[in-house]
Amino acid sequence: MAGTDLYPVAGCKFYIGGITPTQIDDFIESDFVTSPDQFVEVDGWSQMGAFGDTAALISTQLINRGRDIKQKGTTNAGSMQNVFAEISEDEGQIALIAAAQGDNKSNYAFKVLFNDASGASGSEPSVAYFVGLVMNASSAGGAANTVRNLNATIEINSNVVKVAAT
Repeated sequence: MAGTDLYPVAGCKFYIGGITPTQIDDFIESDFVTSPDQFVEVDGWSQMGAFGDTAALISTQLINRGRDIKQKGTTNAGSMQNVFAEISEDEGQIALIAAAQGDNKSNYAFKVLFNDASGASGSEPSVAYFVGLVMNASSAGGAANTVRNLNATIEINSNVVKVAAT
């Protein structure tokens, strides 16, 4: 029977990798693990955005049936809207800001490291990998007793590769 433990978001980590072009076929784990220092952690992650495929709706209006028939169309892995406590000297945040520049049209590799390792010796947490465009990395204020934030939206341009915890 599969484990039924629940894990908090606290302890998860977000990483940006290098420029990674999209490809015709779905990505697999080995496309992302070529070098252990390929990814840089983005520090100060305070809000994890949603990600994962959603199918487009195709609706066909059939006159003779008086009914719309629906089909699933292409899939879109979404827009991951993340919030980070602004840390101006953090290498990961600097990389996000550079990737968001208007003249930068490149896709980047991303990694989400979850905190669901079993705790047994040699266990590893689950991981999600994907490729996407950094659409913005905007500073945001708030109320008097809040820190400045960096809001970053990643438009995911690939499948999401999920690697189970071991």
